[in-house]
Amino acid sequence: MSLERELKKRADNKCELCTSDEHLQIYTLAPYKDEDLKKSLMACKTCVTQIEDPENIDPNHWRCLNDSMWSEHEAVQVAVWRMLSRLGKEGWPQDLLDMMYMEEDVLEFAKSTGEGEADPEKLIHRDVNGVVLQAGDSVVLIKDLKVKGSSMIAKQGTAVRRISLDHSNDKYIEGKVGPTQIVIITDYVKKL
Repeated sequence: MSLERELKKRADNKCELCTSDEHLQIYTLAPYKDEDLKKSLMACKTCVTQIEDPENIDPNHWRCLNDSMWSEHEAVQVAVWRMLSRLGKEGWPQDLLDMMYMEEDVLEFAKSTGEGEADPEKLIHRDVNGVVLQAGDSVVLIKDLKVKGSSMIAKQGTAVRRISLDHSNDKYIEGKVGPTQIVIITDYVKKL
């Protein structure tokens, strides 16, 4: 029996990721080149295009992973894990990743392309206690701060809501204190 027939039978003539039945093709997972039942899956053109072009991902398309993550087939588990890792910043994929169970060797295969690893170039903003700060978080000032270029003093205990991060310096965040948008050094804030 040919690989295509075996995969179509296994997948019930549907994409093993999103269950679409249109434009199906064999997709072999990197780093492998040879089509093999354990390293390949049946996928639709939409899924393959988005897997291969990370700039063109529609996060809502991948909500289908909520069902396909329970597949018993290695290749499907690996593809699901890689996509959930790639979509991690969306929020909901992390919940699915936390629920997902994979054997050690399958997880190793999933990580073999470097998916899911932190970008070493990415700046990580941390408060005075070392807690990671994200854009949109709320922080409180832990000391009185004189605002440069004005006579204003931002008082200790002032809450700064919906901060934004400086993408060139991990020590700077921005937020509003009263009506004024100011830059704050992360050493003087504590995450709420």
